[in-house]
Amino acid sequence: MASKRFYKYLNNEGSERLRFKIITQKGKVIDIVVQYETMIDGKWTAIVRYDCSHGFFHRDLLIPNGSQEKTTIAIEDLNIAIGYAEQELKDNWEIYKQKYLKASK
Repeated sequence: MASKRFYKYLNNEGSERLRFKIITQKGKVIDIVVQYETMIDGKWTAIVRYDCSHGFFHRDLLIPNGSQEKTTIAIEDLNIAIGYAEQELKDNWEIYKQKYLKASK
């Protein structure tokens, strides 16, 4: 089993990023995490996470009070799921951040 972890930054300031974790076995992707994180008060804060930790691919919207809003995503091929999650977060990170900050107040 091999594990690959890396970041992709969404802005020039380096305060918005996607965190990736991809686990493969015999060349096949068996587990993923793609998480949008933002810098708040000097620390990285997770806002949205795509993963398959419960046996299915889904999105967790993370709420400042510690709860989560889970949405199943009907994609079984984890290679496709990685690309989907990355593009969806690149397209919508600003909206997710505004919702999170609004819920923080």
